[in-house]
This record gives sequence, structure tokens and C-alpha cells, in this order.
Amino acid sequence: MIKDSTVLAIIPARGGSKRIPNKNIKDMKGKPLIGYAIDSAKKSRYIDRFIVSTDSEEIAEVSKLLGAEVPFLRPADLSGDNVQDFPVFLHTIKWLEKEEGFRPDLIVQLRPTSPLRNVDDIDRAIEILAQNKEADSVRTVTEPEQSPYKMYSITEDGYLNPLLKLSNGSVGINMPQQELPKAYKHVGYVDVMWTKTILEKRSMTGDKILPLVLELAYSGINTKEDWDFYEYLIG
Repeated sequence: MIKDSTVLAIIPARGGSKRIPNKNIKDMKGKPLIGYAIDSAKKSRYIDRFIVSTDSEEIAEVSKLLGAEVPFLRPADLSGDNVQDFPVFLHTIKWLEKEEGFRPDLIVQLRPTSPLRNVDDIDRAIEILAQNKEADSVRTVTEPEQSPYKMYSITEDGYLNPLLKLSNGSVGINMPQQELPKAYKHVGYVDVMWTKTILEKRSMTGDKILPLVLELAYSGINTKEDWDFYEYLIG
């Protein structure tokens, strides 16, 4: 709890990963991958409860053994490859309110595919949103390796076209990167939103998104190459 606000963490972990079979419970340096997210939730100063939302009985069993709550199995219509976060989180909130009469104030998203997150970053993100009630959410971001002002799209007739223009209408393709506007990419180490952002704005972020800028952060594990890279980083 923080500032009289209850905090629920949700760890979304569907089964059926194709590129890395059983990814969420695959051993990563002596621990199931999902165990890193569960351990982070346990260590947070503010998280009151943490729940794994999964459609897999195997993931559910492993998660329970690691100390997570798994009060339900996610319905089949929320378990496909293309299902987005919003309906999964909405289902969890509504299930808890209907079955337990529990409605948290703050929701924390902890993706199991980001095992390098620091618990201090979780708590900092929660603090930022709790101190800014006019905001809708907080997202973890970092500076990209290359500015999007140096990127192209390809036109229908096959020519390169600058993806973005500066505010004065010029392009930054040939400008030094340090002279271009700062840009940030979402890395998903931890995202925090008010429950009312999901219920009332029907969104995971809302319109007023505050940043938690991380100096160094990597995108999550999606491929075998990502898996090998994270194993190297964990050491």
C-alpha cells in the first residue's frame, strides 16, 4: 500500500509460446523465467497482492509453488497469440471484484519476459503515479540506440522517405544525433496505472503517461537469441 492506495501486481503469462516452447516456466539460470517477476513482486515495498493471469495449468502450478496467487485460469478467448493486455487486465479486475469484493487502486504490470528488472524501479514507478493523481499511468522507457528521426519508411513507389520531420518541417536524417529531439522507447520493465484508467478510460495507459526513464534497459525475451542474450547478462 502507498498513500492509502492498495496495489495489485498482475503477471500475465499465457501458455502456448511458439518461438520458445514453455517460455514462461523454462529454466533461466536455475529459476523458471516467471520466477524473476514473482520474486520482484515479493520484494516490493508497496505491492499488496500479486496474481499470475494464465490459461495454462502447468504455469499456474509452477507459479503457486513460487508463491504467487493464481485464483483462476484465464478463459480461452483471452489466450490467443494476438490477445492484447487490456482485456486480460480487465478480466482480472472484474473477476476479483465479483468473486472477492476486492478492487485495488493501483495496478502494476510485471511481464515475465523482463527478468532483469530492479525492484527499486518497481517502487519508483509506483511512487511516481501515487504522487501524481492527475496522471493516468507510468511507463518505463529508455533512449533508443538510434533516433527515430534518422529512420525511413518506404513509399509505394519504392523510395525511402524520412519517417519523422522536425517541428520546423526539416528532416534529421543527416543531422548529428545529439542535435535531434530526445526520443524514448517503451521497455516494459514495469508499468503502473490506476485501476480507473482501465475501467473508465478503457486503456492500459490513458492520455497522461508519466515516464520512468531507465539509463540502461533491454526489450523483453521474444526469440531464442533474446534468451541467450539474457542468460549471458544474468551470468
